[in-house]
Amino acid sequence: MAEPQAYVPPLERTEGQPPPMAANGGLSYMSRARDGDAGTRAAVDDALAQIASGKGQALTDMLENAPPGPIDTPWGLGFRRFAECMDYIREKGIEAPEGGLAIPLRYTVDEQPSYSVVPSNALWHDPTRAQDAQALKRDERDSVRRCLYFPQVLRDARRIGTYYPGLSPTSPECMDKLGVALGHCESACSNFYDAHEVERVFYPEMEQLLLDFYPDATDALVYNHDVFDKHYTGDRTENQADKNPGVNAAYANLVHNDLNDNSGRLRCWELLTQNLRNFGREQRYTPEQAREKMSRRFLSINLAKPMQTVQQNPFVLCAWPSFADQPYINNYRVYDDRVGETTRFTYRGEHEWYWFPQQQPNEVSMLKCYDSITDGSVSRWSFHTACIDPNAPADAPCRKNVVVRAFVFF
Repeated sequence: MAEPQAYVPPLERTEGQPPPMAANGGLSYMSRARDGDAGTRAAVDDALAQIASGKGQALTDMLENAPPGPIDTPWGLGFRRFAECMDYIREKGIEAPEGGLAIPLRYTVDEQPSYSVVPSNALWHDPTRAQDAQALKRDERDSVRRCLYFPQVLRDARRIGTYYPGLSPTSPECMDKLGVALGHCESACSNFYDAHEVERVFYPEMEQLLLDFYPDATDALVYNHDVFDKHYTGDRTENQADKNPGVNAAYANLVHNDLNDNSGRLRCWELLTQNLRNFGREQRYTPEQAREKMSRRFLSINLAKPMQTVQQNPFVLCAWPSFADQPYINNYRVYDDRVGETTRFTYRGEHEWYWFPQQQPNEVSMLKCYDSITDGSVSRWSFHTACIDPNAPADAPCRKNVVVRAFVFF
């Protein structure tokens, strides 16, 4: 039973969108909050019950035991290894338009919701739950094995006007139509590995970029960031208490989106009313004030800026119209005090992918993660992934960039 003060967002699907592949009847786990746990115990219980059903293990076994070569899936031929998919692309003569790239991208082939219990969760340190921890750890590891590479074509995002005459990639109209756009920033931040300097200098720069991009916006809030650098040799340690995300050595090489119908609204509420895991300006709205602010349009945008020209592991984005009618698959991130919801997607050959080849340090790739408008008149979100550029030199350095997450209010 939900606690009286628990905020349970309504599941507000886009008009025409099928129901998501989700647990808990599609509702936020806040609907099962007990004693202030935000539904985290219920989420862990559901995760363990799903593991016990054996469906995930059966899919893992099927993929692992399939004969060598491509695997026939309901969505098309998938490949266990990048190189196999790349060979298929070359064999079939799949080509990209000028500035584009034909490439393997990694999608899930598991239509069950997935669960990720974060390292800080108390369960990992509870000796009485060692068996549960082992099962959860194995299932999360196996969920990676329930993904395959599929052939896709990337278009050059700087040429969006070629594909949509009159549409500029640097315009809010582009974001509203496709869920992706391009911004520019000559940052005064001198050290993106210093989390405090990033908060002090770069956060306000990104907030101003968003306010300039959306002239009708009343407020923009950057609330956290991540730094990606595989070659970084300094201290990578994450310290949430010190608002330091650390430095990521791995790139998110799986098609996904950071928010969904539930979490876009719930994450905003958590920030406004609880200041929960907010690295940016402190927010202390009353519930009444937050409801009033969220009664108007608001949206969430990720902004990614390189520290140097991107040569390998580019960040690639998918345009909304090509998947607007596709159900998403929930992934639940279980903390001790909140259950985040991200999404995964299965492959479609019609997905319309974009990248910024050789993205420059003053270019900011922008992707929409959530929009409160549900009538289908604007994009609700994009999805994205990292990938490997097979045409890059063997010694090309991996991407070094900073990604901030922000809400924009109207």
